[in-house]
Amino acid sequence: MSVAALETQIIALERQRRLYSGLLVLIIVLILVAGYAEAESLNSGSFWLGLQKFFDYPGAIVSKAIEAGWGFFAIVLEFVPALIETINIALVSTLIGGALAVVLAFASTRMLDVWPPLIPITRRLMDIMRAFPELIIALFLIYVLGGGPVPAMIAVAFHTAGALGKLFSEVNENIDQKPIEGLRSVGANWVERMRFGALPQVLPNYLSYLLLRLEINVRASAILGYVGAGGIGVELRRTIGWGRGAGDETAAIFLLLFLTIMAVDQLSSFLRLRLTRPIGTD
Repeated sequence: MSVAALETQIIALERQRRLYSGLLVLIIVLILVAGYAEAESLNSGSFWLGLQKFFDYPGAIVSKAIEAGWGFFAIVLEFVPALIETINIALVSTLIGGALAVVLAFASTRMLDVWPPLIPITRRLMDIMRAFPELIIALFLIYVLGGGPVPAMIAVAFHTAGALGKLFSEVNENIDQKPIEGLRSVGANWVERMRFGALPQVLPNYLSYLLLRLEINVRASAILGYVGAGGIGVELRRTIGWGRGAGDETAAIFLLLFLTIMAVDQLSSFLRLRLTRPIGTD
């Protein structure tokens, strides 16, 4: 095939791709319009009328915060203990869930000389642990154990173990087998092979995923507090509850949550970068 014919074929393929992309976008738009029309017919009120009021509540709490003046910062400080409780829930649940995830990951990786029947059992167990959101697990535990931070911690740790176990096992699948084979050739047992042959290879990625999970767990812990699992979520539910609204307090809690998430995000990004950067590139 000549170069000119090849260019002609590439141009034809590009036009075909653009045509299919345009048709796909058109179909999606038609589906959205049809879905909106159906939702509008089923809704008791008008969508556009509700949309106009969308910013009323955020505007109200911002106005309350401005009216509070310098006293707003004193309100912010009042919620710091509740925020610390939320962060503690996230930290403890991340550590416990991460430790369980390491065990699950090593028990579910084929290439690590694990007893074969244990692998599918462990993988299905991790599927179950990931299938249930923290909120559902927390609601069940609150019903059984009562309200407080302990049900939240157990719920977040349970889900974290399943989610991180899956990620850790995928990291294990990509390790270099040569160090493990070398240890096996000198008579090292399974624990020694994993300790000195596998862990040094996977530990940086493990820590990177663990820090990323910590960010997620801070947000999850705040949400769980809203259903009675302790922390700053309890205060948030109180302040925005019907008939008990306190706009300045709600604004203070949102500000604390925003600053916390931003701080955790920046810290974990910095640590992940340091952990994954090759040695000697500083």
